[in-house]
Amino acid sequence: MISVNPSEARAVRQKARDGSLTGPTAGLANGFVQVNLVVLPEAQANGFLRFCQANPKPCPLIAVSEPGQRTCELLGNDLDIARDVPAYHVYRHGELSGTAGDVSDLWRDDLVTFALGCSFSFEHALLQNGVAVRHIDESRNVPMFKTSIPLQAAGGFSGHMVVSMRPFPAAQAIRAIQITTRFPLAHGAPVHFGDPALIGIRDLMNPDYGDSVSIYSNETPVFWACGVTPQQVLMDAGVPFAITHSPGHMLVTDIPESQVTLL
Repeated sequence: MISVNPSEARAVRQKARDGSLTGPTAGLANGFVQVNLVVLPEAQANGFLRFCQANPKPCPLIAVSEPGQRTCELLGNDLDIARDVPAYHVYRHGELSGTAGDVSDLWRDDLVTFALGCSFSFEHALLQNGVAVRHIDESRNVPMFKTSIPLQAAGGFSGHMVVSMRPFPAAQAIRAIQITTRFPLAHGAPVHFGDPALIGIRDLMNPDYGDSVSIYSNETPVFWACGVTPQQVLMDAGVPFAITHSPGHMLVTDIPESQVTLL
């Protein structure tokens, strides 16, 4: 088993905390789990928990904090949820009201944090197996798209899935499916591959979130459930207040990938 050093994950968090890291976290601290964040007032937290339980593919729960806590022992040591993400989104009454590199001034005693698995966590395994990841090769954010795939309504939340996309030649697409199936807490196997129109995507060169990437004529687009799904759901629900990561800008944890992998 390849050993991993938690200091690498802490170093990424420290760079986010001091403002020297402001971009996407894909490819950083390889070997460690990255998570999506959803931070909600306790009044909405129980409903959102039920929604995650009903939709484990886009919302794989890794940890839930106690109200008001900015630390989470399960996720790592020397970790500050309000400062250790390169970029946060702040929502008010269902609208994106701003992006910030630090949300400590917005923190409240009733806020509950949900840490949800992220597909960036399986990208290290893809690379180790010789499967190239296009947005990493091109130093871009992963492209993400709204879809027509319905979610299971629960807890006052509903909507449609957001997916991330990675293009591969046929043989590598098959290998990518095999590898990612071993990571159920990082969205697991893809939800679709091939014709994007079948899931309501019109133009792969115009993602709803993230950046476009090159797609060659011999390649098939492969789509995974995405942790940006809750952000769209929160807007659809019109929640009075919420904080999330900015798409592609994750919280890097001290959890080794081996702890969330099916062998």
